[in-house]
Amino acid sequence: MTRVKERVKTLINKILEEARFDIVSPRDKAFIAAFDNAIAGLGYDFGGRIGDGYCWGPYMIIYAKTGVKAKKVAARIYIREDGIVLRLFFSKIDAHSAFIEQAPLYIREVFTGPHADCNFCENKKDGLCSFRKTYTLDGRTISKCSGVAFEFHEPDEEKLPDYMALLAEFYPPPKRK
Repeated sequence: MTRVKERVKTLINKILEEARFDIVSPRDKAFIAAFDNAIAGLGYDFGGRIGDGYCWGPYMIIYAKTGVKAKKVAARIYIREDGIVLRLFFSKIDAHSAFIEQAPLYIREVFTGPHADCNFCENKKDGLCSFRKTYTLDGRTISKCSGVAFEFHEPDEEKLPDYMALLAEFYPPPKRK
């Protein structure tokens, strides 16, 4: 583990010790620390800040690309009174359909299950909904509302390797120099 990863992991653990995070279970704190450490390997971090969660819960951790001007967000962790939610951000899903179709069921279900199904609310600009993700998996066209898509409720540390493999599929790790 590099010094940077150790520093970031220590920082997330230190922040989670604050009284405002007493709503987070030890299991969820362990997941957050493990996820934080793992996503650093893909070149993403939370910038040392856990912010307001707005409508998603009291708090939110946002993981964005480091070392770039335009901060591309790959993941968020919503901290709620009743647990955490890992939300991943994806585009060009059709380009990764073979990977998703071979993934474990709990990964596939986020893409194919009913959660976040688009109800075609007609939020259109120039005839297209700017919040709709449409893709094809297993020969079926699927439309999801991007405002709540790709959420893993009660993420599990045992499943972390699969979450990270999915992220690495969409956000390949930086090439070593």
